[in-house]
Amino acid sequence: MPKELESKTALVTGGGRGIGKAIALRLAASGALVAVNYAHNSAAASQTVAAIEASGGDAFAIRMTLGTESAARELAAKACAELKRRRGTERIDIIVNNIGGGDYARLTDVSEEQYDRLMSNNCRGAFFVVKAFYDRLNDNGRVINISSVGARLTDPNIIVYTMAKAAIEAFTRVLAAELGPRGITVNAVGPGFTAGETNQHVVDDPTMSRMVIDNTALRRFGQPEEIADVVHALASSAGRWITAQTIDASGGFKL
Repeated sequence: MPKELESKTALVTGGGRGIGKAIALRLAASGALVAVNYAHNSAAASQTVAAIEASGGDAFAIRMTLGTESAARELAAKACAELKRRRGTERIDIIVNNIGGGDYARLTDVSEEQYDRLMSNNCRGAFFVVKAFYDRLNDNGRVINISSVGARLTDPNIIVYTMAKAAIEAFTRVLAAELGPRGITVNAVGPGFTAGETNQHVVDDPTMSRMVIDNTALRRFGQPEEIADVVHALASSAGRWITAQTIDASGGFKL
Protein backbone atom coordinates (compact mmCIF):
# COMPACT_ATOMS: atom_id res chain seq x y z
CA MET A 1 0.00 0.00 0.00
CA PRO A 2 1.46 3.44 -0.96
CA LYS A 3 2.70 5.45 2.04
CA GLU A 4 1.03 8.68 0.97
CA LEU A 5 0.85 10.00 4.54
CA GLU A 6 4.50 9.28 5.29
CA SER A 7 5.85 11.87 7.78
CA LYS A 8 2.32 13.04 8.66
CA THR A 9 0.97 13.05 12.22
CA ALA A 10 -2.65 12.28 13.04
CA LEU A 11 -5.07 12.18 15.97
CA VAL A 12 -8.13 9.92 15.95
CA THR A 13 -10.51 10.44 18.85
CA GLY A 14 -12.40 7.34 19.90
CA GLY A 15 -9.82 5.35 17.97
CA GLY A 16 -9.87 2.16 20.00
CA ARG A 17 -12.92 0.46 18.52
CA GLY A 18 -15.26 0.33 15.54
CA ILE A 19 -15.00 3.03 12.90
CA GLY A 20 -12.33 4.87 14.88
CA LYS A 21 -10.13 1.81 14.97
CA ALA A 22 -10.53 1.28 11.22
CA ILE A 23 -9.60 4.92 10.59
CA ALA A 24 -6.51 4.68 12.82
CA LEU A 25 -5.39 1.50 11.03
CA ARG A 26 -5.94 3.04 7.58
CA LEU A 27 -4.05 6.26 8.30
CA ALA A 28 -1.19 4.33 9.88
CA ALA A 29 -1.04 1.95 6.91
CA SER A 30 -0.52 5.02 4.73
CA GLY A 31 2.45 6.11 6.83
CA ALA A 32 1.01 8.48 9.44
CA LEU A 33 2.03 8.41 13.08
CA VAL A 34 -1.36 8.03 14.80
CA ALA A 35 -2.36 9.14 18.28
CA VAL A 36 -5.22 6.84 19.30
CA ASN A 37 -7.46 8.56 21.82
CA TYR A 38 -9.81 6.52 24.00
CA ALA A 39 -11.97 7.19 27.05
CA HIS A 40 -12.24 3.94 29.03
CA ASN A 41 -11.37 0.79 27.09
CA SER A 42 -7.59 0.64 27.43
CA ALA A 43 -7.49 -2.96 26.21
CA ALA A 44 -9.17 -2.04 22.92
CA ALA A 45 -6.88 0.95 22.39
CA SER A 46 -3.82 -1.19 23.14
CA GLN A 47 -5.03 -3.77 20.62
CA THR A 48 -5.42 -1.05 17.98
CA VAL A 49 -1.89 0.22 18.60
CA ALA A 50 -0.55 -3.36 18.58
CA ALA A 51 -2.26 -4.08 15.26
CA ILE A 52 -0.74 -0.94 13.74
CA GLU A 53 2.73 -1.81 15.01
CA ALA A 54 2.41 -5.41 13.83
CA SER A 55 1.83 -4.07 10.32
CA GLY A 56 4.90 -1.89 10.49
CA GLY A 57 3.11 1.31 11.45
CA ASP A 58 3.59 3.76 14.30
CA ALA A 59 0.98 4.69 16.91
CA PHE A 60 0.41 5.40 20.57
CA ALA A 61 -2.65 5.54 22.81
CA ILE A 62 -3.83 8.46 24.95
CA ARG A 63 -6.58 8.10 27.52
CA MET A 64 -8.85 11.13 27.80
CA THR A 65 -12.61 11.54 28.16
CA LEU A 66 -13.42 14.47 25.91
CA GLY A 67 -16.19 17.03 26.07
CA THR A 68 -14.62 19.84 28.10
CA GLU A 69 -12.04 22.45 27.20
CA SER A 70 -9.72 21.34 30.00
CA ALA A 71 -9.78 17.73 28.78
CA ALA A 72 -9.01 18.83 25.22
CA ARG A 73 -6.09 20.94 26.39
CA GLU A 74 -4.71 18.03 28.40
CA LEU A 75 -5.09 15.72 25.41
CA ALA A 76 -3.25 18.20 23.18
CA ALA A 77 -0.42 18.59 25.70
CA LYS A 78 0.06 14.83 26.06
CA ALA A 79 -0.22 14.13 22.35
CA CYS A 80 2.19 16.88 21.37
CA ALA A 81 4.75 15.77 23.95
CA GLU A 82 4.71 12.25 22.49
CA LEU A 83 4.86 13.57 18.93
CA LYS A 84 7.89 15.61 19.92
CA ARG A 85 9.55 12.53 21.40
CA ARG A 86 8.85 10.34 18.36
CA ARG A 87 9.04 12.73 15.43
CA GLY A 88 10.73 15.84 16.79
CA THR A 89 7.62 17.97 16.22
CA GLU A 90 4.73 19.06 18.40
CA ARG A 91 2.53 19.76 15.41
CA ILE A 92 -0.36 17.76 13.98
CA ASP A 93 -1.37 17.32 10.35
CA ILE A 94 -4.66 15.42 10.59
CA ILE A 95 -7.40 15.59 13.21
CA VAL A 96 -10.24 13.06 13.01
CA ASN A 97 -13.03 13.84 15.45
CA ASN A 98 -14.68 10.45 15.72
CA ILE A 99 -16.24 10.25 19.20
CA GLY A 100 -20.02 10.20 19.15
CA GLY A 101 -22.90 7.83 19.63
CA GLY A 102 -26.43 8.29 20.84
CA ASP A 103 -29.48 6.84 22.52
CA TYR A 104 -32.96 6.32 21.13
CA ALA A 105 -35.39 8.68 22.86
CA ARG A 106 -38.21 11.00 21.85
CA LEU A 107 -38.30 14.62 22.95
CA THR A 108 -40.65 13.94 25.88
CA ASP A 109 -38.44 11.10 27.13
CA VAL A 110 -35.03 12.76 26.86
CA SER A 111 -33.47 13.52 30.22
CA GLU A 112 -31.20 16.48 30.80
CA GLU A 113 -28.33 14.06 31.42
CA GLN A 114 -28.94 12.33 28.07
CA TYR A 115 -29.11 15.64 26.25
CA ASP A 116 -25.86 16.88 27.76
CA ARG A 117 -24.07 13.58 27.10
CA LEU A 118 -25.09 13.40 23.44
CA MET A 119 -24.18 17.02 22.81
CA SER A 120 -20.86 16.55 24.61
CA ASN A 121 -19.87 13.38 22.74
CA ASN A 122 -21.01 14.47 19.31
CA CYS A 123 -20.37 18.21 19.30
CA ARG A 124 -18.57 19.76 22.29
CA GLY A 125 -15.73 17.27 22.13
CA ALA A 126 -14.86 18.07 18.53
CA PHE A 127 -15.15 21.82 19.07
CA PHE A 128 -12.72 21.93 21.97
CA VAL A 129 -10.28 19.46 20.40
CA VAL A 130 -9.88 21.72 17.36
CA LYS A 131 -9.56 24.75 19.63
CA ALA A 132 -6.85 23.03 21.68
CA PHE A 133 -4.84 22.09 18.58
CA TYR A 134 -5.56 25.31 16.67
CA ASP A 135 -2.03 26.74 16.88
CA ARG A 136 -0.42 23.30 16.52
CA LEU A 137 -2.27 22.31 13.35
CA ASN A 138 0.00 22.49 10.34
CA ASP A 139 -0.87 24.60 7.33
CA ASN A 140 -2.33 22.43 4.54
CA GLY A 141 -3.57 20.03 7.20
CA ARG A 142 -6.88 18.25 7.53
CA VAL A 143 -9.79 18.27 9.98
CA ILE A 144 -12.28 15.46 9.42
CA ASN A 145 -15.40 15.26 11.57
CA ILE A 146 -17.41 12.04 11.74
CA SER A 147 -21.06 12.97 11.44
CA SER A 148 -23.90 10.58 10.59
CA VAL A 149 -26.66 10.03 8.10
CA GLY A 150 -28.79 10.80 11.16
CA ALA A 151 -28.09 14.50 10.61
CA ARG A 152 -30.45 14.51 7.63
CA LEU A 153 -33.15 12.20 9.03
CA THR A 154 -36.38 13.30 10.71
CA ASP A 155 -36.85 10.39 13.10
CA PRO A 156 -38.37 11.66 16.38
CA ASN A 157 -36.64 8.78 18.19
CA ILE A 158 -33.18 10.28 17.62
CA ILE A 159 -34.00 13.97 17.96
CA VAL A 160 -30.99 14.95 20.10
CA TYR A 161 -28.56 12.85 18.06
CA THR A 162 -29.85 14.49 14.88
CA MET A 163 -29.43 17.94 16.43
CA ALA A 164 -25.87 17.17 17.55
CA LYS A 165 -24.78 15.77 14.20
CA ALA A 166 -26.40 18.67 12.34
CA ALA A 167 -24.38 20.97 14.60
CA ILE A 168 -21.12 19.19 13.77
CA GLU A 169 -21.85 19.63 10.08
CA ALA A 170 -22.48 23.36 10.59
CA PHE A 171 -19.23 23.52 12.59
CA THR A 172 -17.48 21.85 9.67
CA ARG A 173 -18.61 24.50 7.19
CA VAL A 174 -17.77 27.47 9.41
CA LEU A 175 -14.40 26.03 10.39
CA ALA A 176 -13.57 25.45 6.72
CA ALA A 177 -14.05 29.16 6.09
CA GLU A 178 -11.82 30.05 9.03
CA LEU A 179 -9.00 27.62 8.27
CA GLY A 180 -9.12 27.88 4.48
CA PRO A 181 -6.56 30.70 4.26
CA ARG A 182 -4.07 28.34 5.90
CA GLY A 183 -4.71 25.68 3.25
CA ILE A 184 -6.44 23.45 5.80
CA THR A 185 -9.43 21.50 4.54
CA VAL A 186 -12.33 20.72 6.86
CA ASN A 187 -14.89 18.07 5.96
CA ALA A 188 -17.36 15.72 7.57
CA VAL A 189 -18.14 12.08 6.78
CA GLY A 190 -21.64 10.77 7.44
CA PRO A 191 -21.82 6.99 7.86
CA GLY A 192 -25.08 5.11 7.78
CA PHE A 193 -25.60 1.79 9.54
CA THR A 194 -22.13 0.29 9.74
CA ALA A 195 -21.48 -3.26 10.92
CA GLY A 196 -19.34 -3.63 14.02
CA GLU A 197 -19.53 -3.41 17.78
CA THR A 198 -21.77 -0.35 17.99
CA ASN A 199 -24.46 -1.73 15.69
CA GLN A 200 -24.05 -5.44 16.40
CA HIS A 201 -27.47 -5.58 18.04
CA VAL A 202 -29.00 -4.25 14.81
CA VAL A 203 -27.06 -6.70 12.63
CA ASP A 204 -28.15 -9.60 14.83
CA ASP A 205 -31.84 -8.64 14.95
CA PRO A 206 -33.58 -10.05 11.84
CA THR A 207 -36.30 -7.38 11.80
CA MET A 208 -33.99 -4.42 12.34
CA SER A 209 -31.39 -5.81 9.96
CA ARG A 210 -33.97 -6.22 7.20
CA MET A 211 -35.19 -2.65 7.75
CA VAL A 212 -31.67 -1.31 7.31
CA ILE A 213 -30.95 -3.39 4.21
CA ASP A 214 -34.30 -2.60 2.57
CA ASN A 215 -33.73 1.14 3.13
CA THR A 216 -30.16 1.16 1.84
CA ALA A 217 -29.65 1.58 -1.91
CA LEU A 218 -26.69 -0.83 -1.95
CA ARG A 219 -28.71 -3.37 0.07
CA ARG A 220 -26.22 -4.13 2.84
CA PHE A 221 -24.55 -2.75 5.93
CA GLY A 222 -21.41 -0.69 5.52
CA GLN A 223 -18.08 -1.87 6.91
CA PRO A 224 -15.80 0.23 9.16
CA GLU A 225 -13.02 -0.09 6.59
CA GLU A 226 -15.24 1.57 3.97
CA ILE A 227 -15.69 4.63 6.18
CA ALA A 228 -11.95 4.63 6.86
CA ASP A 229 -11.26 4.68 3.10
CA VAL A 230 -13.35 7.85 2.72
CA VAL A 231 -11.52 9.48 5.62
CA HIS A 232 -8.18 8.50 4.10
CA ALA A 233 -9.15 9.97 0.75
CA LEU A 234 -9.95 13.29 2.42
CA ALA A 235 -6.73 13.15 4.45
CA SER A 236 -4.59 12.42 1.39
CA SER A 237 -3.63 14.67 -1.50
CA ALA A 238 -6.75 13.43 -3.30
CA GLY A 239 -8.81 15.57 -0.91
CA ARG A 240 -6.81 18.76 -1.33
CA TRP A 241 -9.58 20.63 -3.21
CA ILE A 242 -12.51 19.41 -1.11
CA THR A 243 -13.57 21.46 1.89
CA ALA A 244 -16.73 22.44 3.82
CA GLN A 245 -18.46 19.25 2.62
CA THR A 246 -20.27 16.38 4.27
CA ILE A 247 -19.60 13.15 2.40
CA ASP A 248 -22.54 10.79 2.79
CA ALA A 249 -21.00 7.34 3.30
CA SER A 250 -24.22 5.49 4.03
CA GLY A 251 -24.55 3.32 0.93
CA GLY A 252 -27.65 5.37 0.14
CA PHE A 253 -29.61 4.97 3.38
CA LYS A 254 -33.14 6.41 3.14
CA LEU A 255 -32.51 8.38 -0.04
